[in-house]
Amino acid sequence: MKPGIRTLDLHGKTTYQARVLIDAALRRSAGIYRLRLIHGYGHNTALKDMIHAAYAGHPAVLRLEAGENPGQTELVLKEYYG
Repeated sequence: MKPGIRTLDLHGKTTYQARVLIDAALRRSAGIYRLRLIHGYGHNTALKDMIHAAYAGHPAVLRLEAGENPGQTELVLKEYYG
């Protein structure tokens, strides 16, 4: 795991459960610059859709980025110049 990146695996969670976990991670985001959300991909896009709808305009999130694969989304919280 890279320093400054926290990963949350949301597989098997409902959209409500995922949102509770993401919100808690954002409240404890001191020292991290990215929150990597693993939501999976395929037939059900409910988690990915919720992430994009709820966090694209969130005050703690600078932007959303596609992750290393289509099953993850990264919330960029701070710019990293290291």
